[in-house]
Amino acid sequence: MLKRLLVTTALTLVGLAPAAADTTLKLVEVITSPERTETLKEIVAGFEKANPGTHVEITSLPWGQAFEKFATMVSAGDTPDVMEMPDRWLALYVGSKRLENLEPYLAKWDNTKGLNDRALEMGRFVDKTAYMLPYGFYLRALFYNKVLFKQAGIETPPKTVDDFVADAKKIATIPGKSGYCLRGGPGGLNGWMMFGATMAGSDEFFKPDGTSTMSEPDWVKGSAVLVDLYKSGAAPKDSVNWGFNEIVSGFYSGTCAMLDQDPDALIAIAERMKPDEFGVTTMPKGPSGKAYPTIGYAGWSMFADSKNKDLSWKLIAALDGPEGNIAWNKRTGALPIYKAAETDPFYAGEQFKGWFNELADKDVHPLVMPTYLSGFAYFADSIAVKTSQQALLGQITPEQLNTQWADALTKAKKKDMAKK
Repeated sequence: MLKRLLVTTALTLVGLAPAAADTTLKLVEVITSPERTETLKEIVAGFEKANPGTHVEITSLPWGQAFEKFATMVSAGDTPDVMEMPDRWLALYVGSKRLENLEPYLAKWDNTKGLNDRALEMGRFVDKTAYMLPYGFYLRALFYNKVLFKQAGIETPPKTVDDFVADAKKIATIPGKSGYCLRGGPGGLNGWMMFGATMAGSDEFFKPDGTSTMSEPDWVKGSAVLVDLYKSGAAPKDSVNWGFNEIVSGFYSGTCAMLDQDPDALIAIAERMKPDEFGVTTMPKGPSGKAYPTIGYAGWSMFADSKNKDLSWKLIAALDGPEGNIAWNKRTGALPIYKAAETDPFYAGEQFKGWFNELADKDVHPLVMPTYLSGFAYFADSIAVKTSQQALLGQITPEQLNTQWADALTKAKKKDMAKK
């Protein structure tokens, strides 16, 4: 022991002290796919090279089980330094004081001024404080298979919900084909919310007293549209369990002719279908003449108990800096967070025209779900999945489904109102 101490002291005196131990940052990815993980590894490799002695340990959770798996990790004390934060989880982890306030870092970051207004607005969606730096936006639009439409004798994509239902049922008369790639499994809440708001002609989820509007008749009509499509055979029978990968493969394989999805679905579809085989158009409009496609976002958050906060911010800055962010979005399909990226030739192409047309339509109102509720994550990833599947299978009616949802959301809203 004495000999080791003398050697260490001598090395220190001549400026040759042993190198400090390497630093390991934990990074958790939750919206996982092979392409996303590979892109993440490439950006992280550049960060590690720029920060010698730093190693980033990446954990990739499958999206279908990510909510439960990550919650288990956190409850066991296995928290990351940085994590990919879906919009609907943000309020939960802010409410439990798990996340670090990023405002001090953004105030000093050179790239903050280049972010578009939507990025900062969404990052501050909970408590008007940036507990997350978004990396991109996911706006729903309607993919349609031009080959199957032509085969069914349909000349143009649907403009209204009535058109959409009629087209789906007509295409379903073709042997082995379905009209609509229904997402009945994890992550399917967006579809129910979109059709509910579109049929109601409103994006108001709550009355002033905190009571949910979802049990009202027009919202129920939206749920009834999806239940009817499934029961009538216009959606594949096994779509009651479909998640993201299943609906996207269902579309590019020609199993079903229509798909509501974000730009991230474009990656796999464009690789497997020719440009003239499919199109992307505005989501169908309801009786009010308006459409309410959901707009979601995800980003990077830092956990408050990180022992290496400055280094964790450097990792977030590398992931969300212009170079890393644009590379990430081009591979994941998210709409950009930087003002300058909107003029990038990649986004100016025909493939993104459907989304930008949708954004430019004065009768299209991007729908932000009430992810600010601390109870929303549990509602979206547990209650909504189970009960919507029960409705599709005829175990409960659309009215019963919406009543249960209204009860759950009212409880969550009033709980948050009581805190304030």
